[in-house]
Amino acid sequence: MGNQRSITVNGDLGSGKSTVSVGLSERLHVRRISVGDLYREMARERGMTALQLNLHAELDDVIDGTVDQMQREIAESGQRVIMDSRLAWFFFTDGFKVHLITDPTVAARRVLGRPANEVENYATLEEAKDQLRSRSESERQRFLTRYHADKHALRNYDLVLDTTRARPDEVIDLAVAAIEGRIGARILAESPPLLLLDPARIYPTGDITALRGMSDASAAALPGPEALEPISIGYADSRFFVVDGHRRLSAALRAGFRLVPGTLLAQDNDPVVGGLSAREFFASTVTISKVYDWQEEHGTELEMPAHALGDPVRTP
Repeated sequence: MGNQRSITVNGDLGSGKSTVSVGLSERLHVRRISVGDLYREMARERGMTALQLNLHAELDDVIDGTVDQMQREIAESGQRVIMDSRLAWFFFTDGFKVHLITDPTVAARRVLGRPANEVENYATLEEAKDQLRSRSESERQRFLTRYHADKHALRNYDLVLDTTRARPDEVIDLAVAAIEGRIGARILAESPPLLLLDPARIYPTGDITALRGMSDASAAALPGPEALEPISIGYADSRFFVVDGHRRLSAALRAGFRLVPGTLLAQDNDPVVGGLSAREFFASTVTISKVYDWQEEHGTELEMPAHALGDPVRTP
């Protein structure tokens, strides 16, 4: 499936786009083009940081226009390439679109660990997080203004892949398997995106009593995440949550899986069940007690949503 399609790789800053796109290029023997490298060179030539160039680009259409026209011409040429670019998915309408995500703190640590240069240079972890958040939002606003294209809308992609804890080789193996149609073929054909998420970053919406009778031994017998039936997932304000599949998610955590397959049921204002949107469902079902119980059962740690902090607090 889709073996001759171009592949676009985009995602959060610090999510591993360069590593994954290089790995895909090597595995599939397809030429890679990095738009990020081009932007960094443009920033360097102007004596700016990457953030300053992004902010300047909000006022100067020439910067984005030059890069976007290049991507448009490559897409129209028909040549098969791998594009490491945060907007290539918009131009490569027939491409296989890979979107990488990661925990913001992990992303900041990765970027902070790179050799400092005149384009990207952060003194602290918090500064890196703030700058990455600002850069991402700056880019999002430019894309929305220029093309009405929202990079946060997951339905724009074929594959959404979480790199928070997964090893680079694991991420690349699963991406290749999806591109070649060896995993998630039905989801990719009927209702993309295929989600491959870190189970430790998915919020429970059900009580822990639903897990009664489960054992670590049965979870350990699972050969790998591809053996799990995809979990039905909702997505609200950058948080993933279970709509159906708590036992499968628990089994993945008990087995030590770093990724689990899922299918996207709804995002933000999309309806989930009972007339509730994804945001409303998340706010009404994710409580402080459910999160604490889930963490205690599985040894995970989830950031507590602001709405849940209004619940009666219990000690985890």
